[in-house]
Amino acid sequence: MVITSAHNPKIQQIRALLARRQERQKAQFFVVEGVRLVEEALHSGWQPQSVFFTEQLSLRGKNLLDGFSSSGVEGEEITPQLMDSLSETEASQGILAIFTLRSLPLPGSLNFVLILDSLRDPGNLGTLLRTALAAGVQAVLLTSGTVDPFSPKVLRSGMGAHFRLPIFPSSWDEIQAICRVNANPPLNIFLAEGHRGTPCWELNLRQPLALIVGSEAEGASDQARRLANGLVKIPMPGGSESLNAAVAGSILIFEIVRQRFA
Repeated sequence: MVITSAHNPKIQQIRALLARRQERQKAQFFVVEGVRLVEEALHSGWQPQSVFFTEQLSLRGKNLLDGFSSSGVEGEEITPQLMDSLSETEASQGILAIFTLRSLPLPGSLNFVLILDSLRDPGNLGTLLRTALAAGVQAVLLTSGTVDPFSPKVLRSGMGAHFRLPIFPSSWDEIQAICRVNANPPLNIFLAEGHRGTPCWELNLRQPLALIVGSEAEGASDQARRLANGLVKIPMPGGSESLNAAVAGSILIFEIVRQRFA
């Protein structure tokens, strides 16, 4: 039977999960929309709680339905109009899925951690998660002021990084425990600064480390400054006041990669 009503409880749940962080945390579910992201979830071994599709779904999307059906999750058809009303994009791709909120386990031995301190822009967070996955970052720790990593905009910008990268909302005590107390050896922690600190290519970034990137508007918090061993900057000979958080973080992340693979 095709779901046609916007008042259907399943449709109302999807709408609430898409709209509100509190609802996602309360239910411990999040919504993934679009063929590419749902495909990334499937290929990464994530099993959905439920899947919804329209008759306009592409062949690639129908193959996803077959994959979920073979593992016991049957898709439910809804009208294209309902899907469009739920979609966060201009053109719906005809599929969305609900997954359980969870974090992948931390590796046993850490040497490359990213700490994001109060990043509030979803696009910046998603871009940094995508960059972190590409660069081999082992875990991303998010302080309490950071935007919800499982919000629709962050999921779209992350391009599937959520399904393969350990992402942990963390207190500063937990961050210290992960990076210092429980790490062997303890990680050196470097804070990215706009104009202070050691230029990134003059710093030894081959050592086990964590990199802190602060918020777009306010920079790093006092807690971040207390935890950091040192400051690192990106030289900007053109005289710009600062870089976008995602751009700056990505440059520093790949400077670490460059040094380690040089």
